[in-house]
Amino acid sequence: MVLSRLFGRGKDEPPRENIEAVEGPNTEAESAPNDDDTLPEEGLPEAMDMKRWRDRAVTLLPTGASTGSKRAESLWGHFDADAPTHFMRAAGCRVIATDGQEYIDCSMALGAVALGYAEPTLTRAAIEAAANGHVSGLSDVREVEVADRLTGVIPCAERVQFLKTGAEAMSAAVRIARAYTAREKVIAAGYFGWHDWASDAAGVPASTRALTARVPHDDLEALERAVREAGSDLACIVIEPVVEKLPSVEWIAAARRHCDEAGAVLIFDEIKTGFRLATGGYQQYADVTPDLAAFGKAMANGWPLSAVVGHKSVMDAVRNTWVSSTLASEGVSLAACDAVLDWHERAEVCESLAEIGREMQRGVSSAIEASGLQGVTAHGLDPMWLLRWDTPERESRFLELGAGQGVLFKRGAYNYASLAHDEDTLLEIESAASAACVAMRDEEQP
Repeated sequence: MVLSRLFGRGKDEPPRENIEAVEGPNTEAESAPNDDDTLPEEGLPEAMDMKRWRDRAVTLLPTGASTGSKRAESLWGHFDADAPTHFMRAAGCRVIATDGQEYIDCSMALGAVALGYAEPTLTRAAIEAAANGHVSGLSDVREVEVADRLTGVIPCAERVQFLKTGAEAMSAAVRIARAYTAREKVIAAGYFGWHDWASDAAGVPASTRALTARVPHDDLEALERAVREAGSDLACIVIEPVVEKLPSVEWIAAARRHCDEAGAVLIFDEIKTGFRLATGGYQQYADVTPDLAAFGKAMANGWPLSAVVGHKSVMDAVRNTWVSSTLASEGVSLAACDAVLDWHERAEVCESLAEIGREMQRGVSSAIEASGLQGVTAHGLDPMWLLRWDTPERESRFLELGAGQGVLFKRGAYNYASLAHDEDTLLEIESAASAACVAMRDEEQP
């Protein structure tokens, strides 16, 4: 059903060598490439009570997690939830947490993993790269090879600059735009990470904050006003194209027009849309080409790699500024990205993610409707959808009940489909959602 698109796409050229492991399933594949996603127990650390592990983390890490969205409060809405915060092993779409229990993961590493955890072809490619020495004082040849392949699948990509994280890539894109235009003002719509230019958090100088004007997603009037206020000092308009929904054609067209008229740079944040909504991101999906774009997350299926790509005239401004990172071109992550590109060349990955996500969202919606539970809806794009609750407290309770049924739903946005969410797993997700909704309905009845 949902995996019918994965194999059998006709290609004039023979498959690349490191895709051969994918050829196991035939054109009538009934399971994802990670059909063997059982989690062996040998070699795992000894299981520990979840609260003890959480308390230990907080004594060593300022917030208990180096990734903000993985803090206990971010995961569950409060610190002392009866639910896991750390995992010991992951395969397919399943993780073993510190309590020794197995869970189906619907967050898929905050959207960084689309093919599945520990996907065999990527793992082999990464191991081979590591065995041959993944970094040296010279650039890895994969930096050139993978850059060449990216220019073939991303519409705006004529030049490529590799980095490690999405926030890093977006900061680099803004710096490149400022170097290209010799201007300072930025108009931003969306979330772009923690770096100073994009944040109003404590520790960011007021003078830095003043250079970035924030506008709401898909708000044409606010965009027009910000452009007028920036005047001749507008360096770039930076857009996260998908914020729970697709933007209107008019809004994106206005951003493109204003950049053209002002000689400014249009930047798309494709960190979560690239290699998921379409291989080349929103720009390929909607046929709107920015000047620069940042990619990451699913581009290397969770291996640490990001890239700024764009028109050569703009990207060549890197020569007049400084964008550099010691491990930007280390070979393991580049090998993983190369293997991801093989997947997208051979199989209809994004189409399958949409089908799987549609079934996942439909199953959860059916569970909500059948239970009669009020105050919650499932909505969003098929490959990346979310649950919208009337109160944070009820959302937290559902998440804990879902975990109790063996499924990790995402608080807020987004629940992400992966190729490892096969038909049996989708049924398990629907069943867990149903049990959680019924339990909540019964708890809330007077």
